[in-house]
Amino acid sequence: MKLLIVAFTFLLVLIPTNGILNWIGNDQYVTVTGRLICDGQPASDVLVKLYEDGTIYDTKLDSARTFPDGTFRVSGHYTKIFAMDPKINIYHSCNHYGLCDKKLRIDIPQYAITNGDYYSEYENYDIGTLNLADQFSGETTDCIH
Repeated sequence: MKLLIVAFTFLLVLIPTNGILNWIGNDQYVTVTGRLICDGQPASDVLVKLYEDGTIYDTKLDSARTFPDGTFRVSGHYTKIFAMDPKINIYHSCNHYGLCDKKLRIDIPQYAITNGDYYSEYENYDIGTLNLADQFSGETTDCIH
């Protein structure tokens, strides 16, 4: 019985902790832009998702598809006590003919994160132009995204 009470108390403390920590933390913002090409041509309609890379699970902050010229812009904010750990996932089929898309993960550096007190929607981290036909280390395939 004592074990059940301890377990129940632990759950009561653990479940709201994520919400409390996100409520009392700092507002952090990140915006990522870039241009995607495939063999020299703009890669249009490519799915780009921005995540906060969590310890247990990732939190999606934004998603967008590239414009006809291959450019994209994703932005989001997260309230967290510690520095957020943003990443983007790019799902594409450039020179890939399998059933699933290729998935390219790009970690966003800490200096690209702005604090809520100093946030400007014009500040962004530009990944530049990426040729999706290139081979990237860590690139995988993903059927469910």
